[in-house]
Amino acid sequence: MPEIEIGPFERGPLTPVDAAALEALYEAAFPDEDLLPLVRRLHAEVQDLVSLKATVDGTIAGHIIFTLGTIEELPQDRQPDPKTDTASPARATPAALLGPLCVAPEHQRQGIGSALIRAGHEKLRSLDVAQVLVLGDPAYYGRLGFVAGADVEPPCPLPEHWREAWQWLTLDPALPAPHGILTVPEPWRDPALWTE
Repeated sequence: MPEIEIGPFERGPLTPVDAAALEALYEAAFPDEDLLPLVRRLHAEVQDLVSLKATVDGTIAGHIIFTLGTIEELPQDRQPDPKTDTASPARATPAALLGPLCVAPEHQRQGIGSALIRAGHEKLRSLDVAQVLVLGDPAYYGRLGFVAGADVEPPCPLPEHWREAWQWLTLDPALPAPHGILTVPEPWRDPALWTE
């Protein structure tokens, strides 16, 4: 197996070289999805971002973003409605939204995705962020410790058949499970990202 190096992207807009590398990576890994506008917006507009790349032989083979936000926790006897809930939160807990995660097809099934996730978790711990949420394949993320995140509502409503793909992981098992609504920066508040 080739040696994998994990490192950060610089904050701010992507350089032309990084943008071209990510464009090639995302087009190869997700030929039917266009995640590049989201990646570009996150890099250009969001300061609270953990963006990591995996390189193999000097070439970007994988990429991951964790967007920092909060879980606006509501009283336990209320179910949040992300469309209409304007009540003051009982508490705001630091959290991160994992995504997108991308690995070049020729490097998949070599541990690059899980290495990026673990490196991101270490960075989040250093930032005192212990709650991580993701909308993704339950079989894949379940192997990494994620469980159904039904007690935290996503930023936009999900189709019912995607509910099991909305998952949560705590990086500090001593903390109670959160309950509320995930609040994230503007690029993630586009309902089109949360529907088919």
